Amino acid sequence: MIMPDAIQLSTGARFLANPAVDRGKPYGAAERAILSLDGARAAHAAISVWDGYGPTPLLSLEAIAREAGVGAVLYKHEGRRFVLKSFKALGGAYAVQRLVAQRGSAEGLTVTCATDGNHGRAVAWGAKRLGVKAVIYVHETVSQGRAGAIAAFGAEVRRVPGNYDDAVRASAEAAAANGWTIVSDTSWPGYDLIPRDVMQGYAVLALEAEGQGARPTHVFVQGGVGGLAAGVLSWYWETLGANRPVVVVVEPDKADCLLASAIAGRWTTVGGNLDTIMAGLACGEPSELAWALLSPGADAFVSIPDERAAEAMRDLADLGIAAGESGVAGLAGFRAVAGDARVRAALGLDASSRILCIGTEGATDPDIYRTIVGRNAADVEKEAA
Repeated sequence: MIMPDAIQLSTGARFLANPAVDRGKPYGAAERAILSLDGARAAHAAISVWDGYGPTPLLSLEAIAREAGVGAVLYKHEGRRFVLKSFKALGGAYAVQRLVAQRGSAEGLTVTCATDGNHGRAVAWGAKRLGVKAVIYVHETVSQGRAGAIAAFGAEVRRVPGNYDDAVRASAEAAAANGWTIVSDTSWPGYDLIPRDVMQGYAVLALEAEGQGARPTHVFVQGGVGGLAAGVLSWYWETLGANRPVVVVVEPDKADCLLASAIAGRWTTVGGNLDTIMAGLACGEPSELAWALLSPGADAFVSIPDERAAEAMRDLADLGIAAGESGVAGLAGFRAVAGDARVRAALGLDASSRILCIGTEGATDPDIYRTIVGRNAADVEKEAA
């Protein structure tokens, strides 16, 4: 098999039009067994009654749209999601609630997971809401600020050597030894039911955006293990079929396991320490469930260097939006490819295009945010008020 080449752009980004995409493929029973509209609506019904719930803002970034030569750039600002300032609240906390409901009680239940920060906070928050014990594993490069934010919800935090995927293995081993339940946002052979609930919660984002009038022609969404991208894709694919928006998955160039999988034509991994400022996307192994949807359904994959994310954070700060390193990846990916004529032609980008970017997190680590942006997140938001 001849592997396709990704296009290297002057912005440092790499772009690959997915050679496996089949836009005419129906969203059938196999796909609905992973994620479905019914599941997304059930997740929304459950989450919408939580204290503090409200759809997160859908912001129009008019200056960025003009700069990129498109009709609109819409930014779904998850920095306003509950107390967590992250979309992860829709996944981890919802999965814990589903688990307790299925068991009929929280008594004796301990949940565990691995995290780069936000998923662990969501699981810890969901566990605290329901009186469940949580043990969260972080790897050696997770900031102390993010580890402390998890512990603030009453979870026990354990730090292990290596990268995110090493933390995943440590959590799984501890769960097997202690009879704990893993609440992971990634899946592997023999473990796929709870990750479905996590991803199903993420699909609420797309449901909200459509209710807010997004109507995108293109969606640029973060990669990581692929759960969010699969959740958003599933909503549009089942709802609109071949008329769905063009979906582009964006990753850090130091942790581009989905791009690597698309190039290889099969699920594959990337190694190394995955050292990127986009900590929430520092994943070397795709979720197998997510890849089953993204391989035939995503239109393109993009990887970006850290400086594109830092640039997007600073530019959003100038617009009064405090966004975290991983939160800006979709927007940064769009900006990194929008000026290239080859990419515009491949994606059908033009002056009428409506771009939806998922701003997955606010400034979840204030110290890191201040280092990158040069301003306090609270000051950025105060100036915009």
